[in-house]
Amino acid sequence: MLEPRDVADLAEIVADAASNGRKLELRGGGTKAGFGAPREAAVVSLAGLTGVVDYDPAELVLTVRAGTLLSEVQALVAAEGQMLAFEPWGEPGATIGGTIAAGVAGSRRVTAGSARDHLLGLTAVSGRGEVFVAGAKVVKNVTGYDLPKLMAGSWGRIGAMAELTVKVLPVPREVVTLAACGLTPEAAHAAMACALGSNAEVSAAAALSDGTVLLRVAGFAPSVAARCAALPGLLAGHCGLARLEDAAPLWQQAMTGEGLKGAVRWDVHLPPRAAPALIAALPADAQWAMDWGGGRVWVETDAEDSGLRQLAAQLGGEARLVAAPEAMRARVPAFHPRAPGVMALEARVRRAFDPAGVFVTGRFPEDADADAVLA
Repeated sequence: MLEPRDVADLAEIVADAASNGRKLELRGGGTKAGFGAPREAAVVSLAGLTGVVDYDPAELVLTVRAGTLLSEVQALVAAEGQMLAFEPWGEPGATIGGTIAAGVAGSRRVTAGSARDHLLGLTAVSGRGEVFVAGAKVVKNVTGYDLPKLMAGSWGRIGAMAELTVKVLPVPREVVTLAACGLTPEAAHAAMACALGSNAEVSAAAALSDGTVLLRVAGFAPSVAARCAALPGLLAGHCGLARLEDAAPLWQQAMTGEGLKGAVRWDVHLPPRAAPALIAALPADAQWAMDWGGGRVWVETDAEDSGLRQLAAQLGGEARLVAAPEAMRARVPAFHPRAPGVMALEARVRRAFDPAGVFVTGRFPEDADADAVLA
C-alpha cells in the first residue's frame, strides 16, 4: 500500500504510475472497498493526508485534507454549532474525501442538496500526476468550470482529491420528528408528497417497511412549533401524526438501509411517485427502506436474479449494486448501465484528466469498455 504524506508525494506516485503503465486505486478509510467489481491494483491510501487547513465559522467555510475522518470533521463543526449541510454518513473510519468522492448524502438531501452542492473547492492530482486547484474558498464562485461538482461522486476515477473546501451551515435550533404508523407504501408516498409540497417546510421525509412515516421539521423553536401544529391538519386526509422523541435510529435506517437483511443490497434512485410500484414488485424475501420522500429506496434480498435493475429502469430510475457476493460483483456492474452517448461523454472527461488510465482499475468494467470504444 502506498501512503503519500502530502500532495507532492501523491503527485509523484501518480506520475510514476502513469509513466510505467500501472493502475492505482485511491482509498480513504476503505469503508467502501467492497463497492464495484473485484480488482487488482496498487492501493494509494489517502489516510495520511489529515488535518484542518482553515476553518472560519463566521464565513461558513471549512478547508480540510481529504484523509481526515468524517467523524472528526462533524465533531469539529458541531463544536461551533454548525453542520455539514448534506448530512453525510459512513461507517467508522470513513473519511471526508471518500465520502464526497462517493457522493454520500443523507435524508436532508431532498431539501438541502447533495455533496456536490456544498463542495466549494479542492486541490487534487490528475492521472497525469499534475496538481490542480478548482473552485474557491468562498460560498459564491461563478468563474471557470465547476470542477468540484464533477469530482463529487466520481469515485476517484478523475483524480485524487487531497484537500477540500466545503460549505457548512448553522445547526437548526430545534429539530422535531413527526411520525405516522401503519401506512401502505402508496399511502406513505402520498403523505410524504403532501408534507414536502406544503408550506410547512418539512426538511426530510422517509418511510420504513413496517408502515412508519417520518417527517422532520427544523428551524427556530417558534417556527417549528407552528409548523408542527399545522401539519396534522394538512395531512388529515392521509394519516394521523404524533411527535416522536427518539427518532435517530429510525432516520438512520431510512438514510442508510441499516438493519435490512439480505446478501444483495441495491440503492435505487427513481421518481418518488414510482416507489410504491417498485416495492410492490420486489421479491417476497426483500426488505426495504425509503428515503428522500421516495426518491431513494434501499433494497436487500438474497436473490441474485431479482430483476431489480430492469424494474427500476421501467419505472424511470436506476439501481446501483452496493453489496453482493464477489462472483455477482464480478458479473454485474455497480452502476446502472448508461446510455451510449452518456458513457462516451463520461469517457472523454475521464481521459482528459487521466489519459493513461491510471485510475481505470477494473472496479467499474464499463469504464474500460467505454474507453475501448473511443480508442
